[in-house]
Amino acid sequence: MNNQQLAQNYQQVLARIAKTNHSQKVSLLAVSKTKPIEQIQALVKLGQSSFGENYLQEALSKIAVEPNLNWHFIGPIQSNKTKAIAENFNWVHSIDRLKIATRLSNQRPKNLPKLNVLLEVNISGEKTKSGFIANEVIEMAQQINQLPNIKLRGLMAIPIKANSELARRIPFKKMHDLLLQCQIALPDNKIDTLSMGMSADLEAAIIEGATIVRVGSDIFGARKS
Repeated sequence: MNNQQLAQNYQQVLARIAKTNHSQKVSLLAVSKTKPIEQIQALVKLGQSSFGENYLQEALSKIAVEPNLNWHFIGPIQSNKTKAIAENFNWVHSIDRLKIATRLSNQRPKNLPKLNVLLEVNISGEKTKSGFIANEVIEMAQQINQLPNIKLRGLMAIPIKANSELARRIPFKKMHDLLLQCQIALPDNKIDTLSMGMSADLEAAIIEGATIVRVGSDIFGARKS
């Protein structure tokens, strides 16, 4: 994809966000997995500063070139990857086990700010998907909130695909309700983030309270595997 097409795609996504009339509350995370650093740098020139990566080794090579961007790890986390994630990222969206959160806290360098983390919620109850089920979230939030070197900021989810706007909004509303419960349970913490909504359903997510939407294919084109 050439930079002109990339810029056009990017502006179209920003326009979709603006049409929801909630754009002042929403940050766009450009999901750049499998995409070259040159395309990331082209988006930086257009004002984009936050990028989401799924694959650690690929991400580290990009971070080495552009260390001052706002890097989010959004993929599954294996225990042997936590040290590098703790050392190199600003945000982690995919906390699905207390063990992973504990390792990230223990391995976060003391000279860096606390690592912003989100709990991954299996909001649609899919058997093949990782994440906490809804009735686990408050207890896990309370435990993870006590870890010293990470900062619990909120929740993330990828609901099951739906064919109508109403059906898409239902799980996002459940996520917003869960966030409110976390805020009540942890009133002194800055729990303010809902990472939900992607290329196909960002409008429904924003209407129901998303503060970060993760968009890849509608910016960069169809991804490789």
